[in-house]
Amino acid sequence: MKKRFTLWVLALFLSCGSLLAQNGKDPILVTDLLQIKTVSNVSISPDGSRAVFTVTSIVPDEANKSDYKYNTQLYSISTSGNETPQQLTTAKEGASQPSWSPDGSKLAFVRTVDGKSQIFLLSLKGGEPQQITKYKYGASNPRWSADGKKILFSSSIPLNDLLKDSLINSARAIPAWPTEKPGYNGNEQLKANKAKPDPNGDLAAVNAYLAKNVMDKKAIVLNKLNFQNEMNISDEMNLTHFFLTDASAGSSPVLLTTKVFNRYNSADFLPGGKEIIISGDVDSLEAPDRSLESQISIMDLNTKRERMLLGQKGRRYSNASVSPSGKWIAFLHDTTNFLSIPKLAIMPMNGTSGEAVTIPFDRNIGNIEWAADEKTLYFTSPSNGGTPLYRLTLATKKIDQLSGFDEGISSFAVSGNKVVFSKIRVANPSELYIADLTMKSHKQVSDFNAWVQTKKLSFPEKKTFVNDKGLTIEYWMMKPSNFEAGKKYPLLLEIHGGPTAMWGPGELSMWHEFQYFCSKGYGVVYSNPRGSGGYGLQFMTSNRKDWGAGPASDVLTALDKTLAEGWADADKLMITGGSYAGYLTAWIISHDKRFKAACSQRGVYDLLTFFGEGNAWRLVPSYFGGYPWEPEVRNILVRESPINYVQNITTPYIIFHGANDRRTGFVQSEMMYRSLKVLGRPVEYVVHPGATHEITRSGDNRQRIDQMLRTWEFFQRWVK
Repeated sequence: MKKRFTLWVLALFLSCGSLLAQNGKDPILVTDLLQIKTVSNVSISPDGSRAVFTVTSIVPDEANKSDYKYNTQLYSISTSGNETPQQLTTAKEGASQPSWSPDGSKLAFVRTVDGKSQIFLLSLKGGEPQQITKYKYGASNPRWSADGKKILFSSSIPLNDLLKDSLINSARAIPAWPTEKPGYNGNEQLKANKAKPDPNGDLAAVNAYLAKNVMDKKAIVLNKLNFQNEMNISDEMNLTHFFLTDASAGSSPVLLTTKVFNRYNSADFLPGGKEIIISGDVDSLEAPDRSLESQISIMDLNTKRERMLLGQKGRRYSNASVSPSGKWIAFLHDTTNFLSIPKLAIMPMNGTSGEAVTIPFDRNIGNIEWAADEKTLYFTSPSNGGTPLYRLTLATKKIDQLSGFDEGISSFAVSGNKVVFSKIRVANPSELYIADLTMKSHKQVSDFNAWVQTKKLSFPEKKTFVNDKGLTIEYWMMKPSNFEAGKKYPLLLEIHGGPTAMWGPGELSMWHEFQYFCSKGYGVVYSNPRGSGGYGLQFMTSNRKDWGAGPASDVLTALDKTLAEGWADADKLMITGGSYAGYLTAWIISHDKRFKAACSQRGVYDLLTFFGEGNAWRLVPSYFGGYPWEPEVRNILVRESPINYVQNITTPYIIFHGANDRRTGFVQSEMMYRSLKVLGRPVEYVVHPGATHEITRSGDNRQRIDQMLRTWEFFQRWVK
């Protein structure tokens, strides 16, 4: 392991030297955000000869030329690596979720039609894509049957439609779990009410009138525990079901999942084509918002009967991946604790959970894929600032790391002796590569972000220190793009959210922001403080009941050590962060006066009210051990809330929040802003209409640009 790591370091040193020598002269502009193309959804054809993948671009919006929208299209390439990618789709509606037919002659994919996702087929011999579903609830996640005649797909259906849909719910059944409407026994209020709506009628007529008001959006009646989605409060509940349709236009979908009021998550055909494997919620008499378990089941396609393969009270089973012959299944399992790391396990498909072998690996795992010979499987895992590709050898239970921590493998597929993958690195935010199974020999086969070659980039330097808990903290410092020795530069402390997020050279979401500030003459320092993901369970849980002081100590130590390098100006320091990092920014400036200006985005400032204002409310019991009405917990929440130190904030402060952000709750920012305004402090509050918590990652692109420019402009007011 040590030798392999040394080789990575040497390779990184040599590659960085080459990159720096080839570095362009043009600065990164704020509008370069619009040029970034992202490669994803890599899949290899059954014969291994070709790969298909998606590319997401930002393009002008035809409806409003001053706005921009995201557009995703399908591309293919030979796995020989001897050709350039070929674009397969061009329609303005885009294309996503590609799935190969068993003979490799066609692709099923998803495109939006009249506001609903529908499935299309594309022949690789030529011709226009053919729409094969026109399902009223939409169709997504296509999977082919072994004979290529059928396609399995999912559809998300509102509960109110399930209650009255005669094809899906012919018995007009109602759920066994309670809807928790007070004053009613069980679910009697869900039974069909045939009375005519009348506000002056009897109780049945009044109930019909009230129900019509809800249908006409004149009232929202909440009985759900989770009543906030990402944008609004909502009384709606959607349940996912799976359907089978012919791989041709005009056929009617057939419902497979017959447990009408179960919540399913994913499904796929098993080898042989007679069964499907399904993951979803455990059958429960609890309301769905309270049932946290999940199970993996097998359904016989002839009888439509389900048998549970993996499931247990108090546990979640997910990410099932079946080996090519159907002999083995790999899966993740965990308790229902929200602050944990699921474990990878493998067992025979005809076995029981008692035969499962758990593989020790103290990191989160995703994208599990079997090799054709079933001797190895591959997966990715965010770790130490990157997302490496790993290989597990079943015979020895040994895990080998195939790529480094300085890059991110965002999507991959394995076939024969090749890996096709998309990769994030500092020198280029996203491209496609082909490598052998050892990843020692790889080739870049796309050039979607060639514009980066003309840009003057800043390359991060990785450093470490040991904090007061004995944890090794990794941090990265980036000098201004036009750095000159002997000069002093403003320094921006960037903090990540989560708090279980992880930043590093292999992470895409901050690529543009870091490079933009470096091009503006700022240095940037960022770190993964205690509580971050990517460093194991002990590290991730080391900020329980300590969201403020401990993590603040880590990020400020990274700042101090960067200042000690001598190139940054200690009198020109700025600080920024979003979500949990918006919280930590507020915490720091209420305890530390060193910063010339600060910026919080979509933050949380009062943990007592966050419990009710945000749909991420489970963070409160997970991190602080209980609920706001419990005296001991309440004392901790008061102690850990920046709003209770607001009188100490004198740093010039700009606050952002999306007007429809229900993950953290926009009232959090309104309360912080008003408090500082009453105190007469230098504060500015910016609201982006319609924006959710995802504004800086996948939000409206003019708003993304607006937020970055306003942050820089605000800093410039205080750093002349």
